[in-house]
Amino acid sequence: MINKTVSGAKEAVADIPNNAFLMMGGFGLSGIPENCISALLEKDIKGLTIVSNNAGVDDFGIGLLLKKRMVKKMISSYVGENAEFERQLLSGELEVELIPQGTLAERVRAGGAGIPAFFTPAGVGTEVAEGKEIREFDGKLYLMERWLKADFAIVKAWKGDTAGNLIFKGTARNFNPIMAAAGKITIAEVEELVPAGALDPNEIHTPGIYVQRIFQGENYEKRIEQRTISK
Repeated sequence: MINKTVSGAKEAVADIPNNAFLMMGGFGLSGIPENCISALLEKDIKGLTIVSNNAGVDDFGIGLLLKKRMVKKMISSYVGENAEFERQLLSGELEVELIPQGTLAERVRAGGAGIPAFFTPAGVGTEVAEGKEIREFDGKLYLMERWLKADFAIVKAWKGDTAGNLIFKGTARNFNPIMAAAGKITIAEVEELVPAGALDPNEIHTPGIYVQRIFQGENYEKRIEQRTISK
């Protein structure tokens, strides 16, 4: 069985070039590839296009890449927690494609499944529909959306094995599994790395066939975006 482990985040992202098209898993600040983001910051590359449901916060996650002006374009759904993102968007420094969350998930899933396009009612009659094909099915209008695929998909899992099989935990299971399938090269950082065969096959969310590089991460912060304390 092929051993897909690399020494760490620096080796995992070493060949990501300027102007790469990336997917980054996670939902809010849950299940984001913290170690790989830190390694990308050290590489100091430019012109990245990033597909991610969120844009992080100002001082954490993708927000750090935005702050360093490494990102050319964001393809996202929810970006309301990042003031620097807002500033760059309004000033014209950052290209942004905002997509309904379900459509974003399905475009990524379609990329992993090899489905080049599909029709959805979400966005019909809004700015989302501009320039896109609309068809009628059973008396209802639907908008054609294209798949999303990436040069590199960077995901974070709870547990993985040396063959690249992954298990996600809780909210981190949003977007990470579908993005893992949609990258030409998928990089997985995991909280716990175990030998091949140690995982129960019935619990695996992403088969190792989709993963090219895997390593055990460290120093995960597990931040909370909005901390609410009852009186």
